[in-house]
Amino acid sequence: MKIVRAGALTPFLALLLAGCGSVGTLAWPQGEPPAPAVGYETARTVEERFVPPPQAAPVRVDDPVRNADERVEDPFDLPPQ
Repeated sequence: MKIVRAGALTPFLALLLAGCGSVGTLAWPQGEPPAPAVGYETARTVEERFVPPPQAAPVRVDDPVRNADERVEDPFDLPPQ
């Protein structure tokens, strides 16, 4: 009996969810600029948005490979027997 109810409810839910979507292009309302992002006084331009913030591309101060010390011979590093 529960399977029959779920089967009858499924098409109804599918139609209900299909009605939620909007068909059309998205655009800003006429005369209203986009709201500025959190932490900004004015809305950024497209060019400003493509510049990554410093957190996205940090500059490395030191290179661990260049500063690595040469490994000394380890007398206990023996192959398995």
